[in-house]
Order: sequence, then C-alpha cells, then structure tokens
Amino acid sequence: MYPNKIRAASPAEKLFVLVAVCCAAAAMPLTFTGPAVALPAISRTLGGSPIALNWVTNAFMLTFGSSLMAAGALADSFGRKRIFLIGLGGFAIFSAGLAFAGDIVWFDILRALQGMGAAAAFSGGMASLAQEFEGTARMRAFSIVGASFGVGLAFGPIASGLMIEAFGWPAIFLLVVILAVLAFGLGAYFLTESRDPDAGGLDWPGALSFTLALTLFTYGVLRAPENGWSDPLVIALLSGAALLFVAFGIIERSVKRPMLDLTLFRYPRFVGVQLLAAAPAYAFVVLLILLPVRFVGIEGMSEVAAGRMMVALSAPLLVLPIVAGLLTRWFTAATICSAGLIISAAGLFWLSHLATGSAPMALIGPLLTIGIGISLPWGLMDGLAVSVVPKERAGMATGIFSTTRVAGEGVALAVVSAVLSALIQSHLGAEAGEHAPIAAQRLVTGDLLDAASNVPAIPHVLLIQSYSDAFSALLWLLTAITTITAIVVFAFLGRGTGESTVEAADLEPEGDEEALNASNA
Repeated sequence: MYPNKIRAASPAEKLFVLVAVCCAAAAMPLTFTGPAVALPAISRTLGGSPIALNWVTNAFMLTFGSSLMAAGALADSFGRKRIFLIGLGGFAIFSAGLAFAGDIVWFDILRALQGMGAAAAFSGGMASLAQEFEGTARMRAFSIVGASFGVGLAFGPIASGLMIEAFGWPAIFLLVVILAVLAFGLGAYFLTESRDPDAGGLDWPGALSFTLALTLFTYGVLRAPENGWSDPLVIALLSGAALLFVAFGIIERSVKRPMLDLTLFRYPRFVGVQLLAAAPAYAFVVLLILLPVRFVGIEGMSEVAAGRMMVALSAPLLVLPIVAGLLTRWFTAATICSAGLIISAAGLFWLSHLATGSAPMALIGPLLTIGIGISLPWGLMDGLAVSVVPKERAGMATGIFSTTRVAGEGVALAVVSAVLSALIQSHLGAEAGEHAPIAAQRLVTGDLLDAASNVPAIPHVLLIQSYSDAFSALLWLLTAITTITAIVVFAFLGRGTGESTVEAADLEPEGDEEALNASNA
C-alpha cells in the first residue's frame, strides 16, 4: 500500500519531476510526426496496402487514446510513479523495436504496443504532476508540459527529415528512445509515489468494451473508402462499434467506481472542457499527418524540406502555451480558448485557397496562423482538465480528458482520411472507372506513382489537381467545424464564475450539492 504522500518534495525535486514529465511529453508527438514524414519511405521499404499504411498512424493513436482512462485508473490504484515508469519502459522498448520491423504487419503491431506504453507514461506522469503542484503553480506546470509537447511537434518533423536523409527512416525512433530513457531515470530517482486510497481498481469490462468499440469503429472507417460504406463488413464493424459504445455506457452506470464518471457530463463546463479537448484534432493534429504526406508524396519535396514547412505550423507551441497561462490574469479561459480556435479557423480557410504546388513561402502565413491559434487553448487544456474533479481523482481527470483528446485525434484522422479519399474519388470522375477507390486511397497515403498505375488514362497533372481540389474542400469543412466548436466552447466554458480555471465547485448547480458529491463519490 502506498501512502498518498510520503513527504513534501523540495523545490529542486519538483523541478526534476517536471523535467521528467516534460521529457516524456516531448517524446509523444515525435511518435506520430516522425512516421508521418517517413510514411512514403516506410511504404517503399515495407510495402503494404493503403489500410496497412493508414494503421502506421492509427494503431498508435487508437491504443494510446483507448488506454488512457484505464491507465489513469491504474495510476490512481497502484501508484502513479509505478505506472509512469512501467509505461516509459515499454514505450522505449517498443520504439526501439520499430527500427527493426521486417514487414508492415509487425510495424503496425509494435505501433499499437507503443501506444499502450505511451498511455501509461502519460497518465502516470500527469497524475504525479498534479500531486506535486498546487493552485496557480499547477497551472504553470501544465503550461510548461504543453510547451514541451510543442517542442516535440515543432522540431519532430525537421529532426525526422534530417535523420531519414542521413541514416534512413529507422533512425527516427532514436530520439524517442533517448527522451524516454532520460524521463525514466529522472522519474525513478525524483518522483514520490502516490495513489488514491479510495481507488477501486480497474474497471475491466468498461476498459475492454471501450477499446474494442474504438477499434471496430476505426477499422470500419478505414475500410469504407476502398470497399464502400454499404459493404457488409463495414456495416458490421460500425454496427458492432455502436453496440459496444452503448454497452460501455451501461457498464459505466452500473459499476461502483466507473472508469468514466458519466454523471459529470450533466455539467456544462465539464462538457465544454471535453469539447475543447477534441478541437485540436480536426483544427491541427490531422494536418500534422496529412501535410507531410502531401509535401513529400504529392508535391515531391524532400523529407527535410517537408520538415521545415511543418515547423511553421507547430513552432508557436514552443512559447504561446506559456503566454496563454499568463493571459489568464486578464482574460477568462473561455475567451482565450475560443479566440484561439477562431484564429485557427481563419488559418484553415486561408490555407484552403492555396493549391497543391504553391510556393512554400506562400504557405508560411496560413500555417503560422493555424499554429498560433491552436497554441492558445493548448496551454490551458490540461490544467482545466484536472480542475473538474477533486485532486484525489487526478488520474481519472487526466484519463477522461486525454482520452477525449487522443481518441478524438485517432477518430478524426480516420474520418478525415476517409472524407479526403471520397472527395478525391468525386474529383477523379468517371474516367477513373472501377479503380478510382484504390487510386484515391493511394493518393491519401502519398503514393502518386501507384495511384497513376491504377488509372493510366488520367495524366499525373490531373491526379494532382484532383487531390488539390479535394484537399481544399476538406479544409473548408474543417474551417466550419472549428468555428462552430469555438462558439460552443465559449458558451459552455463561459458559464459560472468566470474564473480562469474550472474548479469542481463551478460545476455545481445551485441547490444541487448532494448530486455533485454523489458524482464524485
């Protein structure tokens, strides 16, 4: 049995704890920005169908997103430090194994295992951080973690491009392993073990039903562009996912200590935080995957050049999350977050007017605008998340929020890829014939030559034009979704006291204290 707190940590120890979590946070984005830049090279080496290549990214996001709530519950029950270190160890081992994968199937399996390790490390680390810092110091600590995540996003693509050019794509996992090992060493020495003394263990039925539901949904969406939405297998997969989501809801209502406390969704500010968690998925994260594929596979840029372009998108995350934390002295979190999403929407709309093959300098403006906009809520989201439940349930809070964010990213990527494929098919027209679906999917994965071999009647220039028109239409859709989300987030987070952080008391309707206490029991 671990006590909730053995002793108060010194300022220096707290600093090293923060550094450990920041190293882990910086490693996470490298695990999906790196493979995105390397996807054309991975495809040339390992081969694979479009679905198998899509799983290069989706396998990680799926297991990462679906395991976060379970990892948070395990951290509360068995020790946050223990889960942090176990997750980091597995994450480092599986990351190293990816460099030696001999075929695309083993690569995808290792990506899935890597995601599970990342989920344990992230949940354990963030829950540990919530125990070490209090009040405004906690908000600042989470803002620094957000900036560390931004470091991985900002320099991940260019670092990956340089390593691919110099040593080949397996080298992209070296930096991930180094950061994970450093975080492990610091965490093992400086972290103080803590747990929730009232935790009831892992809700296995809930964890399994949720994970399986996400898996079936993602697989169904990935198969749909090639087989059609009316394909019996696609229908069966999506129907099975819907039934499992219903089963998950029933399970969570019936167990004594649910993995996901559904009663919290009665409170508008809690719902607002979850909507905010999902917003970056379609306003920003999908571009981290789609743009490198477009730059390298469709436009013919080198991996290094593509990496340089992606710096414009993610560089604002280096500093603006910390600035957002400082702005809470003068503006509410609702105002900052909603304004950021509106700025991102403007950048998406601007980018939609730049066709494939546009001069790289012309893309810098819209990419920076998107990055600046998303950086403002990015610095506040994690701090808001842990404020909606008591401190002792920090593992659950980070689990719910992070699951919404990462699972939303995985689902958004699968859906956006399917939508892009459908839009490309519609622009290819009748000339593509029965091979239009496979050609469209090859274009989505950046394989222009294979797409052309499937539709030889269509010249390369028209294939690229079809891709460009489809990409622009997709950006219009993402602009609309981001704008609507900004409005809803402002309406929901703007309720209550107007404080810059969402306290548990703010969730309480007047005269309903007993209901709030019951929801947190």
